[in-house]
Amino acid sequence: MKQWYESLFEDYGKKYDNESFTQGTIGECDFIEKEIDFDKSLKIIDIGCGTGRHSIELAKRGYKVTGLDLSASQLERAKEKAKEQNLQIDFQKHDARNLPFKNEFDLAIMLCEGAFPLMETDEMNYEILKKVAKSLKNSGKLIFTTLSGLFPLYHSGEEFCALTTEKGNATYRSNTFDLMTFRDFNITTVEDDFGNKKELECNERYYVPSEITWLLKILGFKKIDIYGAKLGAFSRNDKLTTEDFEMLVTAEK
Repeated sequence: MKQWYESLFEDYGKKYDNESFTQGTIGECDFIEKEIDFDKSLKIIDIGCGTGRHSIELAKRGYKVTGLDLSASQLERAKEKAKEQNLQIDFQKHDARNLPFKNEFDLAIMLCEGAFPLMETDEMNYEILKKVAKSLKNSGKLIFTTLSGLFPLYHSGEEFCALTTEKGNATYRSNTFDLMTFRDFNITTVEDDFGNKKELECNERYYVPSEITWLLKILGFKKIDIYGAKLGAFSRNDKLTTEDFEMLVTAEK
């Protein structure tokens, strides 16, 4: 049986690019470049790359990028966009829980909940981090965003999503946050590229900073920093607060 995140991203390549949460690509890539000192010799892997927005922007800036996703239709859209711009990007279909790489990349990015933390169990989410760590070289770096568990303790996820959603975009309702598992259960309604409405029962895992730090330390990351993630404006100056829906994590081996 297909999981909700598999159904969600089917035939959703064009519409996905219009969602409000996909509009911060330029600023996010500015942050990534700074974090790697503009070193064009580095090999980058973009996990859960979706329609390739970060892969494409980084390739435009001269970086060598491999983009991975589970969704064939999202990858199709990514390849189309790269071809239109004459960019050479290696897009591959993979499940992030089962990556085939070992000590191959200098930087891994995993932004906008591309894979982690959408999995149905904590063990599966951990498996993603484990495979990412294995894919990185010994001096490798990981930059990712994930849902902050501090936010739903103080706010309603449903209200937040309603405020940040444009007309025609995905909507979220009946959010229920479980304090024992830190999972948010909601009903997501999206319209795919062919105009079909889909209603999906979703659940996503929210993490608190201490959990993320501990998971990454177990996997051999030494320097771990966590910030608030502002759409299109990632910055090390943004201290994580209860107002941040997502957190930005940087981790070095």
